[in-house]
Amino acid sequence: MNNPLLEKVTAGRPLSETEALTILQARGAALTSILAGAHYLREQAFGNRIELCSIINAKSGRCAENCSFCAQSAHHRTTAPVYPLKSEDELVAGALAAAAASSHCYGIVTSGTTIRPGPELDRILAALRRIRQETPIEPSASLGLLDEPTAQALAAAGCVTYHHNLETARSFFPQVCTTHDYEQDVETVRVAKRAGMKVCCGGIFGLGESLEQRVELAMTLRDLAVDSVPLNFLNPVAGTPLEGSKLLTPLDCVRIIALFRYLLPTTRIAVCGGREHNLREFQSWIFMAGASGTMVGNYLTTTGRNAETDLQMFDDAEVQVHAC
Repeated sequence: MNNPLLEKVTAGRPLSETEALTILQARGAALTSILAGAHYLREQAFGNRIELCSIINAKSGRCAENCSFCAQSAHHRTTAPVYPLKSEDELVAGALAAAAASSHCYGIVTSGTTIRPGPELDRILAALRRIRQETPIEPSASLGLLDEPTAQALAAAGCVTYHHNLETARSFFPQVCTTHDYEQDVETVRVAKRAGMKVCCGGIFGLGESLEQRVELAMTLRDLAVDSVPLNFLNPVAGTPLEGSKLLTPLDCVRIIALFRYLLPTTRIAVCGGREHNLREFQSWIFMAGASGTMVGNYLTTTGRNAETDLQMFDDAEVQVHAC
């Protein structure tokens, strides 16, 4: 089947916004062709190999930011757990468990705008050093907005990847968060890159953004040349402003994944939060749509699928897990 978008991408020419939008609008046979192209692009870049990632909710709740989707925001009334930073041993134990589950990357995630120099950062740095020494896994950190000294300290401690999502398009961001500016998030990505870390940066879909704004986010991430992109789909949380939002359809999720694969043909793309609720029986389609990995285990405040079910899905999809 003729696929001019695939031909253009394989020729090394980036798609325009108008061309990218057609991916999100594809239906029927046109969508089948789009997915076949996305599958081809994934296999060209990664073969049948996928990478898994895991996270630990290292510090939960009481976040000063007012992100409309977030269960941990102090601005919302949710039942999300609230606790201080976990101990160094707990952070390292999480890495050992993630490595045992075949994860390639393990993220230490803290709630709040940022982590300032002091005991908390020192504990995280000590845990990162131990994880590099005691496990084969690549450690990652997601500590909010980042300054140059902190970024350099993280890199020196062995943090391979810094994770910081833009969440949505710049044009839609004021509808999602008003407690900090979008440019602060963009600058955090740049700071992490300057410190020599890889950057994992993506967003969450189903917040009320338009198709055009989904393309806008993808274009921004392409311009920033991030190393990996986590794609999340809203799982509405009671007590947040978005608690009544409708889930995306499985094929909406599939089209979003394909969009990112066409715009970022050689970038790692992982499907993360919300896949169980939004994709439902279509979860194995993420690889046909171009994803080169997924998150396993639990998320920050919600539970994921059991490992056996995911491992069976990987076998059924004939993809091979690349462990650390």
